[in-house]
Amino acid sequence: MTTPVIRAVEADGTAWDDPSDERLHDLLADMSLGCRFLVVRRLDRDPPDQHYMQVYLDDDLSYQVEYRAGGPNAHFQAWIPRTHEVFAVAPVAEVLQGWAHDRPGWRDTLSWTPWSPETPCARHHPGVNTP
Repeated sequence: MTTPVIRAVEADGTAWDDPSDERLHDLLADMSLGCRFLVVRRLDRDPPDQHYMQVYLDDDLSYQVEYRAGGPNAHFQAWIPRTHEVFAVAPVAEVLQGWAHDRPGWRDTLSWTPWSPETPCARHHPGVNTP
């Protein structure tokens, strides 16, 4: 048996080793206000707890996406607004799938900003003033 490279963990603790693109899409599509987040870790990078992407479903059904590629100076966030009555899963899935499978160009899809505990993603939403 081979060691997994990627592990996705749902809000309820259910874990998926080496999920396919389809599985990652389905995990995002299954998110709800009762099950708001998904964390996907790279287990093949050191330290493994510092290489991850996580997605959070906001109250307005927009998404906050974060990725970390090492220490705190390599932690970034982006916001994906809800575009219709349906969740905006496709753009989130494309970024997550690209990151999980090391595809070139996944960072170019969203406008990433450095993450900081003092600057929650909501302050990056258009029309919201930052202090």
